[in-house]
This record gives sequence, structure tokens and C-alpha cells, in this order.
Amino acid sequence: MTVRIIQVGLGGWGQDWARSVVPKEKSVTPVAWVEMDAETLAQAQKRLHLPEENGFTSLEQALEHVEADAVLITASLPGHVSNAITALKAGKHVLMEKPFAPTLVEARQVVDLATSQDRVLMISQNYRYSPVVSKVTELVREQRLGPVSSVNLDFRRYANNSGTPDTNRHYRIWQPLLVDMSIHHFDLMRVILGQEPEEVICKTWNPSWSQFVEDASAAATITFDGGTVVNYRGSWISPGPQTNWGGEWHMECENGEIVWTARGEYPEQILLRPLGKNPQTIKIPEMEYIDRSGTLHAFAHAVLSGEPVESSGRDNLKTLALMFAAIESARSGLPVDIARTEISV
Repeated sequence: MTVRIIQVGLGGWGQDWARSVVPKEKSVTPVAWVEMDAETLAQAQKRLHLPEENGFTSLEQALEHVEADAVLITASLPGHVSNAITALKAGKHVLMEKPFAPTLVEARQVVDLATSQDRVLMISQNYRYSPVVSKVTELVREQRLGPVSSVNLDFRRYANNSGTPDTNRHYRIWQPLLVDMSIHHFDLMRVILGQEPEEVICKTWNPSWSQFVEDASAAATITFDGGTVVNYRGSWISPGPQTNWGGEWHMECENGEIVWTARGEYPEQILLRPLGKNPQTIKIPEMEYIDRSGTLHAFAHAVLSGEPVESSGRDNLKTLALMFAAIESARSGLPVDIARTEISV
């Protein structure tokens, strides 16, 4: 058996899903593609050799013409909630890109609808599906170097030389760092530590020479319910040494430090630095399904087996809450208590 899916959103990222991810998953069968812009749809059909009769400009049209089990939403953020609601009301399972809603209120509405419809709602937090992340999570759970006291996490990229705000949409998107990128790191903090964030204080800024319309750099201190404190620094305009997409992690434990990096141009590695002993390189395990292939495979498995998914919409509310709390703190200049504000989940 396979899961018949309708893909919604064929912009640049959506086309990459349709070309590089969906065809490789044997438990999934694409049956239709939706793109609200007719010209973009036609271009995608030609470029990806998609059948013309299975292309539509709305999800409603697609649902009327094809039999499907699920909907994959790879549209931009404004199209997430409306298409998810349409799919769930039609009784379809949903896999969608992050962040899956522009507000927590709307996110909860989608989560509650999925529950009432008894449908799988999964968010593609693809950085979870990494052999490095899996191994580091194991090291933390077994307390190889004792409990984690603090984490210093850096993400640096220089994306300031690709046109102007008039020619590059990336420069115009809402909260280009905290929403478009940091949400990956926020989600990994929760997964790896096995703790939930309680408080965040965040500062964002944008120097005069930045091409980004909104703040492209941030520094945040996040306190978790198990006592761990994470110091996070991220930037789209850093001239410093570039990091992997997963960032550079220095995890300070009772008996030493875990240093690791993943997902990018530089070699992935996990290094243990026990107190008073020589550093030890940890072997990275093999993983069959990684990155977006991991999320799609996990989604299809959940739909076919009825087993729960790890990155469900309800679980992802807590990642969204941290993201929105960081935004609120940056705007107010004050720490935000996630558990005691309207942001709370």
C-alpha cells in the first residue's frame, strides 16, 4: 500500500520537494499538484514533467478530481493554514512545512481540527532526521558526560550579496532569522535536551549595510525546565567563518563537553571532551531516511500504520511557542515567560 498525496505549492522549494524528495519515497504516490499561480504551475509541470491533467490552481479543485489520502503543503506561510483546514475537513492527513502557522491561535485551530477528524498532522522539522542529531540525543539521554548545564549554539551565514530587496524575496520575508531559520535550532534544542523552554530573552538587530528588510541577526538566552540554559547566536549577515546549517553546538556537561555540527558543507562530527581525558570522536551511525526524506517516510508510516508521529502538530506547538516568544522578547526588550503568557501552549 502507498499513501496517495496531493502536493500544494510549487514555488522553488515546492518544486525541490517534487523533484528530489517525493519521487524517492516508495510508500508515497503523488496524484496531483496544486499551485495557485497558473504561470508558475505551468512552468513547474514543464520543468518536472508533471501530467497536465493532474495540475490544479486550488486544493478544492484537486480534491474534486482525484482520490487522495493525504496532502503535502509546501506552499509559503500564508497558504499553510487555509490549505490545512481544507485538507483536514476533507478527511485527509496533512504533512506541512514549518512554521506551520503565522500565529499560535491559528496553529491550535489546525491541531484541534486534526484531532477532531482523527487525522495525522505532521510538521516537517527535517533537521530532526539526522544521524548526528540521533546520536547526540542518545548521548544526552544516557548522560555520557553527566547532565547538560549549558549550551552555546552559533549559526553563521553570509547571505547579504544576492541582489536587493527588490530582486530577492528572501530579503523581504517576515523575521528572516527567527522564523525562517532559527525555528530549526529551537526545535533541535527541545529534541536533544528532552526539556521544554520556560523563558527567553532575545535581541535582534539589522546593521545599515544589511540587505534584509527585517532583522537578520539575533542573540537569545533560553532557560529550559530541566535547568539547562542555551545561549544562541544566529546571523544571515555574518562575515565570520560559516557554520553548517545545523549550527555549531558546545554542550557543557557535568563531566565535560559535547561538541558537534551537522548538515552542511563541512564534515559532520561529534566530539566528546571528558574532563582530564583526551577528546574522543564518536562514530556517526548510518540512517536510511534523512532530512526531508525522513519526515516524508515517517509521515507515510504513521498514515499506513496508525502509529503516532514524533513531530506532530501538537508537539510542534511548543517549538512555535518558543519562536513567537523570542519575537515578542525582541520587540519588547523584556524576558518572556513562555509558561505564563498568552503564548503558552
